[in-house]
Amino acid sequence: MHRQKKLSNGLNLITAPMAGTKTAVILVMVGTGSKYESRQNNGISHFLEHMFFKGTKKRPNTQLIAGELDGVGAEYNAFTSKEYTGYWVKIDSAKIKLAADIVSDMLLNSKFDPAEIEREKGAIIEEINMYHDNPMMYIEDVFETCLYGDTPAGWDVIGRKDNIKLFKREDFIKYFKTQYCPENTVICLAGNINFKAEKLVKDYFVNFSKADFKDKLAVKENQTIPQVKLHYKKTNQANLSLGARTMPAGHKDEIVLKMISIILGGSMSSRLFTEVRERRGLAYYVRTQAEHYTDSGYLTTQAGVPVDKIDEVIKVILNEYKKLTKTLVSKKELDRTKDLIRGRSTIQLESSDSMASWYGRQAVLRKKIHSPEEFFKKIDKISAQDIRGVAKEIFVSKGLNLAVIGPFRDEKKFGKDLNFSLIRR
Repeated sequence: MHRQKKLSNGLNLITAPMAGTKTAVILVMVGTGSKYESRQNNGISHFLEHMFFKGTKKRPNTQLIAGELDGVGAEYNAFTSKEYTGYWVKIDSAKIKLAADIVSDMLLNSKFDPAEIEREKGAIIEEINMYHDNPMMYIEDVFETCLYGDTPAGWDVIGRKDNIKLFKREDFIKYFKTQYCPENTVICLAGNINFKAEKLVKDYFVNFSKADFKDKLAVKENQTIPQVKLHYKKTNQANLSLGARTMPAGHKDEIVLKMISIILGGSMSSRLFTEVRERRGLAYYVRTQAEHYTDSGYLTTQAGVPVDKIDEVIKVILNEYKKLTKTLVSKKELDRTKDLIRGRSTIQLESSDSMASWYGRQAVLRKKIHSPEEFFKKIDKISAQDIRGVAKEIFVSKGLNLAVIGPFRDEKKFGKDLNFSLIRR
């Protein structure tokens, strides 16, 4: 049973004890990311995440930080998204104090050495190149640009090369002092918690000071016609992402949308995997996923398809979307989808790092946190009528968005295809 508590310095603490494991995880989730940036500092959230690993007063370089963790066989990493940034260490529970010491030292005492900043610029620029050269990964960014345009919500998390090249030490210190504060930070401890978790966090994170937090620019959903975004690239395969605007995290229909994504393209037996890959041989990968932010959300299907068959695949995807608005999902498919979600969740939550992530991400994105048991109860209550009702709401022509990476330049050509009335069942 998880517990939540706000500490005296404003930090939010979540503990999630687990039986039958010898590991413990400390996850620090900070409620800031690229949506909290300006045009001038786009990319700094992600760059700052890198810099926390580059040396502190106590551990002056990367090798000393990584060496201590590697020396006890710990797993560790960090991640940056549009609305949160996370830092975690998974370790033998007997060594949890070491993990807390290192993570707190990184976040509270980093040097932001100018020489390290200059070196890391090269690494991040190569990371940008890696994403741009991998259409299967980059299509997600192109799709969100299609949705949100030239706004923080539509910018790439990793930032732009021209910004990366100009960042100075003062930029990192300024951003850290405004965005990293106790009130928007959650510390989650999960696993074999046979120690005094509250005392541990207070001891190591006592100097987490208040900041002049800058909130993000809210997303405005005002789409009235289908939108298309093309990223020209001379490729042998077209990568597409075709989806619709939905609802933010915490919405009453969020879990219904998750079930819709599973039915459409969440498994090898899903409708679109079967129709696009198995029956037509038009893709190696095809998947549908739902994404939720605090003030917006979407569902999209991604696939890598032959350049000359992209129109056919678009029609197939739209046809499967349309079917959900017309015909009730059978009891067999409904029950199978529920069992799939339960089964996958149960497998994932056997590990302490997944358990920490389960609670940490919810704490940042949602007003109310649900335990796995509460989540499963909500799944059980969803009916075929619920699925059709949400499908009717989101699958409308004016709300469609299509992003494509491939040898195409004519957006009008694809715009004509984004009309449900043209799709015959």
